Parts: sequence; C-alpha cells; structure tokens
Amino acid sequence: MSKKISLNLFKLLLITQILFPCLVSISLVESRAPFACDPRDGLTRSLRFCRANLPIHVRVSDLLGRLTLQEKIRLLVNNAAAVPRLGIQGYEWWSEALHGVSNVGPGVKFGGAFPGATSFPQVITTAASFNQSLWEQIGRVVSDEARAMYNGGIAGLTYWSPNVNIFRDPRWGRGQETPGEDPVLAGKYAASYVRGLQSATGNRLKVAACCKHYTAYDLDNWNGVDRYHFNARVSKQDLADTYDVPFKACVVEGKVASVMCSYNQVNGKPTCADPDLLKGTIRGQWGLNGYIVSDCDSVGVMYDTQHFTATPEESAAATIKAGLDLDCGPFLAIHTDLAVRRGLLSVADVDMALANTITVQMRLGMFDGEPSAQPYGNLGPRDVCTPAHKQLALEAARQGIVLLKNSMSSLPLSTSRHRTVAVIGPNSDVTVTMIGNYAGVACGYTSPLQGISRYAKTIHQAGCSDVACNANNLFGAAEAAARQADATVLVMGLDQSIEAEFRDRAGLLLPGRQQELVSRVARASRGPTVLVLMSGGPIDVSFAKNDPRVRAIIWAGYPGQAGGAAIADVLFGTTNPGGKLPMTWYPQSYVAKVPMTTMGMRPSGGYPGRTYRFYKGPVVYPFGHGMSYTSFKQSLAQAPNKLQVLLDTSLYTTKNTTLSSNAIRVKHANCDSLSFPLHIDVENTGSMDGTHTLLLFSTPPAGKWTPNKQLVGFHRVHVAAGSKQQVKINIHACKHLSVVDEFGIRRIPMGAHTLHIGDDLKQSISLQANLEGIKT
Repeated sequence: MSKKISLNLFKLLLITQILFPCLVSISLVESRAPFACDPRDGLTRSLRFCRANLPIHVRVSDLLGRLTLQEKIRLLVNNAAAVPRLGIQGYEWWSEALHGVSNVGPGVKFGGAFPGATSFPQVITTAASFNQSLWEQIGRVVSDEARAMYNGGIAGLTYWSPNVNIFRDPRWGRGQETPGEDPVLAGKYAASYVRGLQSATGNRLKVAACCKHYTAYDLDNWNGVDRYHFNARVSKQDLADTYDVPFKACVVEGKVASVMCSYNQVNGKPTCADPDLLKGTIRGQWGLNGYIVSDCDSVGVMYDTQHFTATPEESAAATIKAGLDLDCGPFLAIHTDLAVRRGLLSVADVDMALANTITVQMRLGMFDGEPSAQPYGNLGPRDVCTPAHKQLALEAARQGIVLLKNSMSSLPLSTSRHRTVAVIGPNSDVTVTMIGNYAGVACGYTSPLQGISRYAKTIHQAGCSDVACNANNLFGAAEAAARQADATVLVMGLDQSIEAEFRDRAGLLLPGRQQELVSRVARASRGPTVLVLMSGGPIDVSFAKNDPRVRAIIWAGYPGQAGGAAIADVLFGTTNPGGKLPMTWYPQSYVAKVPMTTMGMRPSGGYPGRTYRFYKGPVVYPFGHGMSYTSFKQSLAQAPNKLQVLLDTSLYTTKNTTLSSNAIRVKHANCDSLSFPLHIDVENTGSMDGTHTLLLFSTPPAGKWTPNKQLVGFHRVHVAAGSKQQVKINIHACKHLSVVDEFGIRRIPMGAHTLHIGDDLKQSISLQANLEGIKT
C-alpha cells in the first residue's frame, strides 16, 4: 500500500471518527423510532389501526379487537408494556410539566443533547400576574420543549400538569403549585395553560395535559392526618361553588385531555372509585374528551390503606367501573385479570378504559408512523432553552412579583444614590430554591445576589446558614454589612424543607430566628431596608409591615431560573411591579381557629371561614393586594344598569321549581343572551410607565345569599405615564352573577347586583326575570 493511499485512508478514518459520533447524536435526537405503525415494518403498516386517514374511533376499535386480555391489562398502567407482535412499543405515561419540563416523573430524563429545560416561575408566582395570555404563552413554550425532548427519545407526550386545586388553607405545602385561592382565577389559569400546552389543531394534540387532583384535595400531612387516610367532608354547595370550578373550566373551556383523581376520599368514597365524580361529572356533565388517571399508587392506597374493599380485585373493578382509565402504579396490572375471571368486571369495561387512553395517543400522532414526518417532528435541542424562552422566564418572573409595602416611596432604589447594597439572608444567593417543586433542570440561574450585582456593588452575608435559621451566630456580620451599605436587601422566606409535597406547615411565621435577623439588620442599616420574601404560601410578616425601619416588602414567590434578575429589576425600577396576591395573607392567630381537616368554606359559629370570599377577619395582606411605583385612576366608561333574564322556552318546568327565593336556576336560563361588556378607563396619573391589574368583583343582592364579593374578571393593561387605556371585560350572568345554593344548584339571584372595580368604583346592575317563556 502506497504512502498516499494509506494517508488518504487515515484521513478517511479520522473524518469517520469525528463525524460518526455526531451522526449518531443527530440520529438519536432527530429521529426517534416510531412508537407504532413503523412504515418500514411490512407486518404492521397495512393494519387498519395504522391508517391515519381513518377516523380515530375506527382505528381504536380495530386495535382493541387484535389485543388479548393479558395485553390489554398491561396497558392499564403508567408503564404500559410493549406489544411486539403488533409493532407497538412500551410507553411511560407519567411525565410532568408544571412550570417547565420536569424530571419528577419517570417519563423524562435529562442529559446528552438535552441537559436542561426552561424553568419558569412556580405557578403561584405566575398566577400573581393575572395575565391569561402569559399563561398560555408559557404553556406553548413548555410544550415546544416537551415535543423536542420527545423527538430526542427522552420524554413522553402525556404531562400530568397543571395542579388546579384551590389553595384553601395557607399551611398547605403544595399551595405553591396552584393558581391560588379563587376558583375563577384558578379556572382561567387552568384553561389558559392547558390551551398553550396542548396547542390543539382540531382533534390533534401537541402534548396531552392533565388537570389534577380531583377533587377537594388540599391536605398532605398535618397534625397526624395524611392524604392517604383523609376523608374530606364537603358540602354539595362548596363542591360546586369552589372545589370543582377549576376542573370544570379545565375540561369545558380548556378541553384538557386528562383529569387525575386524588388520594383522599370525598364524603366517604375514594375519588378514584366514585362513579358520580368520574363517569357522572367529569365525563358525563362536563364531557371530557380524554382519559382519567389515578394519582400515583392511589388505587393501591384505596385497598391497602383505606380498606375500601375486602379484596384487591374488588378495588380494581370498582375503579374501572367508576370511570378510571389508567392506573399510575402496578395495581391494575396485577389484579384486573382476577377481577375479570371472577365476573366483577367485564372485558367491555377494560376496553372502554383503553379506548380512552389509546384515543389520546392517536390524537398525539403516536400511531401515525415516523415521528419526524409529523407536526412538531422537526423540533430538537435547538428549540430548548432558546434566548426567547429564557427571556419569557424572566418576563414571567417580573410580572409575578408583588410589591406589598413601599413607605416613603423608598423603592425603586437608585444606581446613583445606592451604589453599595448589602444583600443578606438565607435566600439571597440561592438557585434551585427559586424553581420550587415539580421542577426540572434549569437552563441556568441568576440568583438575587447576582441580579443585584448588575446594578450596584454588593456586600453579601447569609445571616442564617439555611431557612430554618436556628442560630444567630452570623447575625453580627450581617449587621456590620448593613452599616456599611447605602441600602440593605434581605432575601428571606421559605424553601422545600419548610413547605412541600407531604410537608404542610404548622404555622405562618418566618422559620426559626429569621424575624430576629430582619429586625436587627433593619435597626443597623445605614440606608433603606427592603425585605424580599421567597415562598409559595403566605407568611405573617406583621412585624415588618409595622416596622418603619423596613421601608419596603416584596413577595417574589418562587420566581424561576431568572428570579434573581427579575427581583433586581423591580428593586431598581427597570420593571415597575404590577403583580397582585392570588391568596390571602392571614395572621398567625387565624390558623389556631381553623383545623386543616375542616373543609367548609363558609363561616359557622366560631369557625371564621376561608379565603377572601368568606373570611372577614383581620389579614396581613388581602387577596388582590399589590402596589406600583406609579398611580392609577379607574373610571367606568360604559356599563348597563339592568339586564332581562330570559327563560329557556324549550324547558318544561314550573315557576316554582325554577324560581327559588327569587333566583333562577342557571340551567333554566337562556344563558346565550346573558352576557354584556363592561368598559373601564384606566389612567396612569403618576410619572412612571406601569402595568395595572384590574380586578372586577361582584356581590349578589342582599338576602339569603352570602353577601361576599367574588372575583368575576380581571385584565392586565400597560399604561404609559400620563395616558389612558380602555379595558373591556365581558360579564356572563350565568357564570359571573350566579351563586350556588345549599343543594349544590347554581342559580342567578334577581335584584340588584353590585360590581366592584378596585376598592372605590361600584356599579349596580338590576337583574329582572322574564317569566313569559316558562311553560306550565
């Protein structure tokens, strides 16, 4: 062999060695193997369930007809088994995307070409933006990244998010995952985020979302009671008026592809075995087009912990017959066969469950052959952690930050007057804390210290070694730093060691000696002291609210990967805060009167009730509170003062059954004719451009109805200094002016309803029944 040939061969080998790993990497990322119906497989490509041009129900029926009972049973669980003889791969249903693609479930694995994904602020923080378009936009970005990771073979297409439970009790460790305490806010968040995630085109889905945990689930582990043993005793009124509202919005308005039932019992029945809740409500009344899945191991919990049935096969049968389609856990794979053989369950029941799950997989394109040839098949590593996605994470954090106190207009800080800033506190230089729970691996972080360092010289002291803050040995150094600085920023609060899944709080005060640190540093500080709080749940910071040395208080929630940059932007006025609290901040004294196990929303006897809708006692900060660096004036531009409520003439009913205490059943009203616009002028009367979050509440007429205001609409609008913008909010009487009676029936009270715009603007609208349409 000549030297020239051997040299060329060497070059060829070298090029191959350089290129081959890249080619392997590209192929792993760009072209995942088809889940089913591989066009290169002559055995399966001609099967009817593989024909994408046929209606989905025809394809599903064909596939079910080919499966054996044993094969069907192994498809009833989250780690569904492969069916090699039909060319179907195994599939892991459990993936999470609460506020970014997460590796909490086994369906997602970070690594290789996908080291991380964009980590947005925790849901409670994003909810504080009161911005529906933002929520949907975040959903679209998260599903772009999810699809890209699916194409790369390291994620699924079924995401068990969002959590839309009501943040009923301020101690709940998982309140951080929710959109807050108001059912209308939670419902609008649910529908918006789901629409973004699923990005549905006709019946086709980008990814399949899942609203959880249905229903009345908001206790994890408190005072010896845990979620596995808890029986939530809930009135029909509270179920229809509060707990079910976000789930209904999720299904009816968001068109979600899945609902997850919860661990707890409701009125003595496990939710995952209650046909009234599953078949009756979710699928029957609301019309779910999708599947119902259990919370993980909750079918097993029902038998092993709650002892709901005498045998495991009875539990398996009870859940499937109630309307459960998929078990997160192994229980149904183990016990369904015996349930069928004993006659507790029919094969038709199993087929019905599988029809619901397989339909969703077909809507995702999983039975359409080559993934790269399908919509979103071109998404890959370049579409994850993009500059635009990172910018959206920053913008979301800015919009969610809430200014709670700003005495003497101490904020924003000035880069010319506050050149040196002491940055103090156990959360002052954190990263992972900022993304809360049910998070993934972030693209990168900007901590509060790093963010503030972009604006000023910083002196950093932790003050406490962690948020538990059990010692004061670092307080002296923190005080010394505050004496040297032009301004002091204390970043305090909570983290997942204090509030988390299966970890409810005992009280609402700052942990350990944090309060002492804040007070001592504020006394020592040469310049203004600002308290920044990271937390999911509310904190009783009455001491700081009432301390004139603590000039300003900011709540940042868990602000996501760019949280530190957003906090600094608000502190220095690059961003004018516009967030509002999505939950009430109660005083510590409140929780002494309210066991977490009491589910009632309304006050009764010595029981004070829950959330701003029913609790009228003292608060630290109310629901909807949030300040700005500018001032806004609201005025009513256009609104009706009366509305005729027409009865649906197709209904055969009597005046007595329709009218009860001068209120009309919603289902008897002609709801299509009962919407009207409200036009509100918002003027920025200050000297700084800003964003105003307009909150609209209604109060029903005086009488037997609880005369408390409830949120009916909201709108976030940017208004330049000295200018005016008009906002339009549509009011739908059946949705927004209705109340729920003690029997769980939604009614529209006749008479004068009051609309509240902010704290000072009111408009009365009189509802009058037109009974001519009733047939007696």
